[in-house]
Amino acid sequence: MTSPVGSEPLPNARELFDIPDGLAYFNTASVAPTLRTGLVAGEAALLKRAQPWRLLGPDWFSGAERRRALFADLIGAAADDIALVPATSYGFAVAAANLTARAGERILVLDGEYPSGIYTWWRFAERTGASMLTVGREPGQTWTEAVLDALDALDEGVAVVSVPRVHWTDGALLDLDRIAEATRAAGAALVIDASQSVGAIPIDVHTLRPDFLVSVGYKWLLGPFGLGYLYVAPARQDGRPLEENWIVRKDSDDFGRLVEYRTEYQPGARRFDVGARTAFELTPMALAALEQLSAWTVPRIAVTLAATTARIASAARERGLPVPAPRGPHMLGITVPDRLQQRVVAALEEANVFVGARGSAIRISPHLHTTGADIEQLLSALDAALNRSW
Repeated sequence: MTSPVGSEPLPNARELFDIPDGLAYFNTASVAPTLRTGLVAGEAALLKRAQPWRLLGPDWFSGAERRRALFADLIGAAADDIALVPATSYGFAVAAANLTARAGERILVLDGEYPSGIYTWWRFAERTGASMLTVGREPGQTWTEAVLDALDALDEGVAVVSVPRVHWTDGALLDLDRIAEATRAAGAALVIDASQSVGAIPIDVHTLRPDFLVSVGYKWLLGPFGLGYLYVAPARQDGRPLEENWIVRKDSDDFGRLVEYRTEYQPGARRFDVGARTAFELTPMALAALEQLSAWTVPRIAVTLAATTARIASAARERGLPVPAPRGPHMLGITVPDRLQQRVVAALEEANVFVGARGSAIRISPHLHTTGADIEQLLSALDAALNRSW
């Protein structure tokens, strides 16, 4: 587990979330609870949308640009480097459409990775004649070691390395600095799935220099479903978008001249934006969340969550339940005896404790709403479930 040095933990912020007493929610990695400020912003946005005469020309652009800039700040990018996308799959599709591979080259992915990336790279391999290289771990081996060993051992060239910051099933950590360096040395493109890390772990694209980085907005970014983000490296920003929508073209804010069709796009990564990026009803909710994250700062979020997950991990190990190491500060997977995973998760839900079942792990992902009482409720329910006669 890693956490930023020199960052002070944040106070508990349960009052900022709409979570009732007696309910312990440990499934942020699936869908984050919405901030109360997001609920207020969303309600106001719906009321405004219900009266479309209140929507002015600048409203088509201002919220999207603010959202772009706030996300860019979280990852050390410029606003021009960010495209607004609806989903991880869309971001992966943009990356695949703008990368190339030769027949026989490899696309490196992790075993058990998130399906949207795997399916995208399957189709990419089919189109280019490249082949998939799925990296697994030997006992005692970290994901970082496994990836670096695979890159060292490749007989054929590698075209794409597609990896996350943490494994989505259990929070196992990857050292992206080392992987990025090895990827560049191999002459491959680096694609990062940051959906389980941006907003909870510091990520600096200036240092990592990925070709593409994608994240959804409804997990650690605390925003609504359907609004995601794609970082596109400056060298990739002249590529081909998935769609040719009106709003990404130059001077699209001049509604009276839209039929004067333009070949030029708006600057930077905006050409890759999804056509419905304005999202009048949802954008204010995303902005409220991003502004709160900016106020908290990601390093302080990481330090705070690290203390929470360390307490849970220690209790799990005391019970003889394995947890991954190294892992991210914000989530962990607990391995329970064979065939009990789904039963334990169901038993926890009966006790008003909500976790996720992913891969072979019970995935636990708290946030700033999590209290000491929530942790005790989790551990008590876990003990009861494991001691039950199944």
